[in-house]
Amino acid sequence: MNVFIIGATGFVGGHLARHLIAEGHTVTGLARTESAALTLRARGISPMAADLDTRRAGAVEAALRADAVIYAAQADPEHETATVADLTRALTGTGKTLIFLSGSGVLMQRTAGAWSPDTFAEDDPFLPEPLAGSRKAAEDTVLAAVAHGTRAMVVRPGLIWGPGDHGHMSMIYQSVAVVGAAAYIGNGLATYSHVHIDDVTRLFGLALPGAGRAGSTMRWLARRPTGGSRRESPKTSASRRAASRSRKPNRCGGRSAPSSWPPRAASVPSPPTGNWVGSLNTPTCSP
Repeated sequence: MNVFIIGATGFVGGHLARHLIAEGHTVTGLARTESAALTLRARGISPMAADLDTRRAGAVEAALRADAVIYAAQADPEHETATVADLTRALTGTGKTLIFLSGSGVLMQRTAGAWSPDTFAEDDPFLPEPLAGSRKAAEDTVLAAVAHGTRAMVVRPGLIWGPGDHGHMSMIYQSVAVVGAAAYIGNGLATYSHVHIDDVTRLFGLALPGAGRAGSTMRWLARRPTGGSRRESPKTSASRRAASRSRKPNRCGGRSAPSSWPPRAASVPSPPTGNWVGSLNTPTCSP
């Protein structure tokens, strides 16, 4: 199968490409720059010079030449919305597979570290946070394409971690090493689930040849969520002390890491600064 991956140079897309090549598929990847093209060629991926802005037509052309398309990019909401609209319009009536990588963060709630009893099945209606509105709208556009002859699906993993991860899971461990404490928000009872990148790639590999049902939304999560529960207190990590931090406004709501950490002691290096929650559409920013 010829698979076109939008986001093949990224963490998830790169792992997906390697997995699919190992399974015997031919992979084409979107390359925004010449250096990205060189990287893809070195990995056995055919580069397609295009982007999701001024050269989006090139991405659509590559999608039409492929048997299946995987959207795994980290794009701003405007470009993501336009790209999904163009892809679904171009693939109308083709019967081709389109898999959109989203995240369980579309269900985010601002709990300030408190427990939330709310649960949602894959197709349950819900009102997304304004932050997740454009991503949920993109999901809806993809799923609506099924009625127009596209084999479309949405995948919603939890926090993705693994080799090469620069998201929340790796930053949690890095923060413990730097400041000497594992931080949690408020009471530390908010929970999230995570999934290893190898399991995510396996899911896509199963969905491509026909195991996935068109129009389905698939969640891929760990059996046991990370975080506290109503019957547990937050635990220490890696033999370090645990410290509660008040919730600070951030782009991932109350379930994500704060943008500042416990005050440093004299023997502890300065903590990292800046936004610790990733970009708006980073899959690992989706507890």
